[in-house]
Amino acid sequence: MKSSIDTMGRVPIHALILAAALLTPLQGRSADSNQLPTLGDGSEMSSNVERRLGDRIAREIYRDPDYIDDPVLVDYVQGVWQPLLAAARLRGDLSSELSERFAWEIMLGRDRTVNAFALPGGYLGVHLGLLAVVGSRDELASVLGHELSHVTQRHISRVMAKQTQQTPWMIGAMILGALAASKSADAGSALIVGGQAVAAQNQLNFSRDMEREADRIGFGVMTQAGFAAQGFVSMFEKLQQASRLNDNGAYPYLRSHPLTTERIADMQGRQPLGAGTAPSAPPTLEHAIMTARARVLSNPGVDALRAIASEALDNALTNVPPVRQVEVLYGATLSASRLRDFSSAAQYLRRLAALVQGDARATLLSHWLGVEVALAAGENKRAAALLDQVAASPDLPPQRPQLFLRAQACLQAGEVSHANEVAQDLQIWVLSHTHDALAWQSLSSLYALQGQSLRSIRADAETQVARLDYAAALERFKAAQELMRKNESAGAGSTGQDHIESSIIDTRKRQVELLLKEQSLDR
Repeated sequence: MKSSIDTMGRVPIHALILAAALLTPLQGRSADSNQLPTLGDGSEMSSNVERRLGDRIAREIYRDPDYIDDPVLVDYVQGVWQPLLAAARLRGDLSSELSERFAWEIMLGRDRTVNAFALPGGYLGVHLGLLAVVGSRDELASVLGHELSHVTQRHISRVMAKQTQQTPWMIGAMILGALAASKSADAGSALIVGGQAVAAQNQLNFSRDMEREADRIGFGVMTQAGFAAQGFVSMFEKLQQASRLNDNGAYPYLRSHPLTTERIADMQGRQPLGAGTAPSAPPTLEHAIMTARARVLSNPGVDALRAIASEALDNALTNVPPVRQVEVLYGATLSASRLRDFSSAAQYLRRLAALVQGDARATLLSHWLGVEVALAAGENKRAAALLDQVAASPDLPPQRPQLFLRAQACLQAGEVSHANEVAQDLQIWVLSHTHDALAWQSLSSLYALQGQSLRSIRADAETQVARLDYAAALERFKAAQELMRKNESAGAGSTGQDHIESSIIDTRKRQVELLLKEQSLDR
C-alpha cells in the first residue's frame, strides 16, 4: 500500500511466492463473495476483516529478513507510541471497538530510506532511516501521530472499500505485489496478474483530503500526548527541504505523503502564537543515541561501519555540541564492536560514558551498550557484572532491553544456575506482553538450557503464534503433546508442573486450530 505502505527492505522469495499464491484460490468465488463487508453507511471495510487482512500482511513482514526487533530502539519508539495511543483514546479519536480489535503494533524495518506507513488492522511500520533523521521525539511523534490518524479515521478501509471488484485477500496480494515491485519491477509484474504494481499503488493512494485530515487529527493527538507542536512544523520543514532538493529516493515518505502548500500552511496556522518563530527543541542525549543506533543497524556493511567508526577519530569532534559528540561516539562504539575491533570500541565507550554523566537515561543506554560490547567480545563475566550493576539500582524497574541482555548473557555463558531466575523474569513479562515473540523465543532457549524440553517446545509454539504463523505453532504444540505421550509410555515420572504445562498445551492447541481454520477460510 504505497500510500502508506512501502517495503521494509528486500522482500524474500517466499513472501513473493505467497503473494502470487493468494491470487489463485479467489478466481472461482461467486460475485456475492467479492463484495467487501461494510459498516454503517457502507463506506468502510469491517474492522474484523481489516484486522485479518492486516494480520495476513504482517505475517509476511515478520518473515522478511529486514524486519528487526531491536529491544533498545523498540523501547524508545514505544515511549512515543503509547502516549499517542492514550491521547487518541482520551480525545475520542480511537473508539473502544478499534482499540480492542486492532493490533496497534509498530514494526521496525532495517531500511535506510526515510519512511513510515500504516497497514490495515492497526499495524504501523517505521524504517530505521526515519529514526536516523528525525531531530527529536516531537518530530517522531508528528509522523506516528499522522499515521495513527490514518488508521483511526478509517482511511485505509475507505480506500480499500472502493475496490468493490476485489476481495480483501486479493487486495492483500496487490499490497504485497506493490511492496515487491518497489524493490524489483520484475517480481512485481509477475505477482500482479492482469495489472501492474503502479496501478495497484494508484488504487490504494490516500486522497489529499485524507492527508489533511491525518495532519489535523495527528496534530491534536501529539499535542494532547504532551509533545511540542513545533515538532510537526520542523518535520514538515525537513521534508520540504528534501522535496526541494529533488528527492533521490531516500525519502519515499514524500511520495506516499506528498507535501502541499495547503498542508504546510494549515500546520503553521495551528501553532500557538509566536511558536512559528521559536527554534525547535534541541535533541536530547537519549535521542542522539537512538539516531546513532538506527544509523548503524540500517548500515550493516563493513565499509559503512568503518566510515561511522572513523567519525570518532576527527580531532574537531570536541568542538561540536555535546549531543553531537554523544551521537558520534555511540555510533562509533557500536560500529567498532560489530567490526570486532574491541580495543577501539572500549576506547570510544569510555569517552561516551564520560560525556553522558549526569543524564540518567543516556547513562543507562551507554551501560547497555557496554554489555553488548562485552558479549560480542565473549567477555561473559564482564557482561554479567555490568548487568548486576544496573539490577542493583532500586530506581530502575525491569525493562525489555535489560531482560533480553540478561537472557543473552545467560545463554552465551551456558549458566544453568542462573537460567531459572532469568526465565522467571521473562515469564512475568510475557504475562502482560503475550505477543512478544522475542520474549517467548528467549524463554524457549532458557528452558532448553535447563533441560525442560516440554516448556521449551511450548514457548517455541507461542513464538510462532506471536508471529501469526499458526501452522508452525500447531506443529510445535503437536510435538509437545507427542513428547508427553513418549514420557508417559517410558514410565518417566511427571511433576505437577508437567501436568499444568500439558493442560495449557492442550488448550492452546485447540485455540490455534481455530485460528488456523479462520486463516484457511480467508484464502
